[in-house]
Amino acid sequence: MHPKALLQACAELVAQVLTLEHPADAVVSRYFREHRNLGPRERATLAETAYAVLRKKNLLEHLARSGSGPRERRLAILGFAQALDEQARSSSGQAQARGARDFLISALNDNERQWLAQCDAVPPGELLEPHRHNLPAWLVAPLRQQLGEADFWALAEAMHRTAPLDLRVNLLKAKREDVRAQLGDAAIKSELTPYSPWGLRVQGKPALARLPLFTSGAVEVQDEGSQLLALLLDAKRGEMVADFCAGAGGKTLAIGASMRNTGRLYAFDVSARRLDNLKPRLARSGLSNVHPVAIAHERDERIKRLAGKMDRVLVDAPCSGMGTLRRNPDLKWRQNPQAVAELVAKQQAILHSAARLLKPGGRLIYATCSLLPEENEGVAQAFSLAQPDFQPLDAAAELTRLKVPQAEQLVSGTEPARCLRLWPHQHGTDGFFAALWQRKG
Repeated sequence: MHPKALLQACAELVAQVLTLEHPADAVVSRYFREHRNLGPRERATLAETAYAVLRKKNLLEHLARSGSGPRERRLAILGFAQALDEQARSSSGQAQARGARDFLISALNDNERQWLAQCDAVPPGELLEPHRHNLPAWLVAPLRQQLGEADFWALAEAMHRTAPLDLRVNLLKAKREDVRAQLGDAAIKSELTPYSPWGLRVQGKPALARLPLFTSGAVEVQDEGSQLLALLLDAKRGEMVADFCAGAGGKTLAIGASMRNTGRLYAFDVSARRLDNLKPRLARSGLSNVHPVAIAHERDERIKRLAGKMDRVLVDAPCSGMGTLRRNPDLKWRQNPQAVAELVAKQQAILHSAARLLKPGGRLIYATCSLLPEENEGVAQAFSLAQPDFQPLDAAAELTRLKVPQAEQLVSGTEPARCLRLWPHQHGTDGFFAALWQRKG
């Protein structure tokens, strides 16, 4: 595609994602369906430009005011340049990024080239705080309060980068070192994830969908933090287990494999469409112990019939998703305090309903991919006060028993009820929280 045509397409897509009416990934997917002539590189450029604008929206809107021409074109130019800067931070991508920068420059007129050079020259130290952290005002205070000043800025900087690509090895079908060797044979570099015993972190963004490792079910794409949640559940062979908010089933598949394809694993969700997305993944996985069940709500009759029968229950609750901003930067602009308050009420209702499934001695985990204390510690503390039959467990002790390295660095709170707390800038994972309980006998 000609540089000017590609930049115009970027401007169109930027305008669409900035309406913030729908999730950015859905908007990007729809744009690609409507423009099937786009090649892989063009699609990558379009997506990376749109996401760069969402990640640094405060900064780029500030810089765009000094330019001329349509707003969406100015933002697309800045987003394109930001995406290239991100690519250049990777040593393997420097030469490619320089060539792509020349490609961008060739699409600009003389005034735009001069303006972009002026934007590039703005010293970061002269920017106002909102233009440096690129977060909505309502999110800044709770993060600062939790982290302190230095860690707050480290987190903000981490959220400007793209998330790594993590894979979970399906140990029913392959060993981690063997998979790593096969990836190497396909010219895909990877390293062992530092915490999860199932994970590999892949360099770059290779096409995986057609690899035999992927089509055979030997690997699944899954963030290391999600893998640790499944590991913490510690589901055993032959047990009755429920993934209460299964979604597309990434954690369900990990739990099923840890059960060695025995017992019975229910994948509950209120969205039949999301559970449908589990079916092809389930077929690849080789698991036969997973039973997807679409429910109307957390008080569904099918839930009531299973009360007191489960050995393990995972509640990966619907949340604001603030821990996934590297992947979903639009969420910080689409969420607000009122929506979070509504989510907290829903989370509490779901957790209390799911707890009824546990038999005496059973394990309950409440988890989110949020960074906000009201969705995490607040919900967990309220549950503990309301449910004296559930004894809080120490996440560090459980992780240590499961031989997870550096377990003490993965938790927050005080003994004996410390919780899993993962941060992108500290652990390289998405932001995750998990609290654990055991039902008293």
